[in-house]
Amino acid sequence: MKLLIALYFFILATIQLGLLLGIYHYHRSQSELRPNPYWMGSLIVNILALLIFGSGALVIQSVQNPEFNFTIANSLFYIAAIFQLLFCKSLIGPISKRLQYGFAISAIIFIPTFEFLRIYGSYESRTTFMCAIGIIFFSWQIMMLRRKRSFDPSQQLMYMQYATAVELCFSLGRLGVLASTGFTISRMEQIPQLLILLTVGQLVINTLSYIALGGYWAERVALASAKSKSENDEIKALLLEREGLIAGLLKANKTVATGALSASIAHELNQPLGASYLNIQFLQKKLSEGTLSAEQNQEVLSALLSDNQRAANIIRSLRSIFSDGKIGAEQVELGELIESVLKIAKPEIQSKNIQVVLSLSSSALVNVNRTEIQQVLLNLINNAIQALAESPATAKTLKLESYDVPDGVEVLITDNGFGITAEAQSHLFELLAGSNKKSGMGLGLWLCQHIIARHGGNIRYRDAQGGGAQFIFFLPSLMD
Repeated sequence: MKLLIALYFFILATIQLGLLLGIYHYHRSQSELRPNPYWMGSLIVNILALLIFGSGALVIQSVQNPEFNFTIANSLFYIAAIFQLLFCKSLIGPISKRLQYGFAISAIIFIPTFEFLRIYGSYESRTTFMCAIGIIFFSWQIMMLRRKRSFDPSQQLMYMQYATAVELCFSLGRLGVLASTGFTISRMEQIPQLLILLTVGQLVINTLSYIALGGYWAERVALASAKSKSENDEIKALLLEREGLIAGLLKANKTVATGALSASIAHELNQPLGASYLNIQFLQKKLSEGTLSAEQNQEVLSALLSDNQRAANIIRSLRSIFSDGKIGAEQVELGELIESVLKIAKPEIQSKNIQVVLSLSSSALVNVNRTEIQQVLLNLINNAIQALAESPATAKTLKLESYDVPDGVEVLITDNGFGITAEAQSHLFELLAGSNKKSGMGLGLWLCQHIIARHGGNIRYRDAQGGGAQFIFFLPSLMD
């Protein structure tokens, strides 16, 4: 009898230990959702209780006055029941400190109470005491599970609710068997078979409750994983949409920025083309008359070559600005990049009588997308030109500087126009915050910040000394 009862407890402890190890292994392999500490604590404590009770059953001499290890085992069963109850309570709301302290105090009181019953009480009194506690806990647990399932249906919690109801019935059945027993039980052989069957059955159902809890956690993990995957897919779609939108804005901004200079660019192109046309007419006339000298021929060809080169430089600069932006990063010297953009802006600068001051002392190379940084420069230069065009100052100055600084290169673009108001500065780089209907540059500064940030740099504004605006952007240099 002793061996058989102990074997029941050891088998149940082994099953619950397997469940614990499986959950622990799964817990380490994923990070979506962590097991509830009350449930895990209940399972661990219950395994210890089963092992200690089974060991005690092997060496027990009298059920009337069992050894102290039965107090330890039953105290652990009580603590495990508290943890399971707290788990069910946590499903419908946070656990208050008051409730936690109340259960902790009850566990402290339980130990000497059961020890008193072990020494001075009988087998019947101890079993009745444990069954009464079980009935209270199981009833409370069923109520909380029903409440949870009323607003959050779960198949696993339904299984646990049914299992708890069966445990409640088994506890009531044990009380009924004790009440119908007409003699005092002092030896293990005197324990009614039905009472043993109900006790083991209750422990088996309790193990099923833990399995249902494991299933509930796995159910939550699956739902969390599905939700996370859905959210990740949505985020990816939004990021792709965002990149597409930004690419469209970059292309539109290129058109706007160069469109603001289009008349001057056309005028600048007409000059070398017109000169070339006149030189070609002159060359045709001399050839038809047969009076073309070698010196005249060389002079006309040199002029044609120079005008062609001038037009080609302007077109090359425009082509680099209007490329599709899919070119990878390359090593660039910012001074050279600034000069290439100035070739595009030069006609507009001259038409507004703006004096350009260059101080390009940087020598470090930066790893950037050439066309995107050209667009930043063109936006900032174009903004400065517009500000100076509206300024009444007689000496209009646009200053471009580049310096080597720790870890990178800094570029300063300064004008002596009106500057920017303090109110506008607070949201200067926000999308459409600086919209200018006349110039169509509402996206410019936001795109500048986006491009510079994407290259690992930063851009900022400050008032220029003596009045005007100054934009400074930093780009990291190539590491040695």
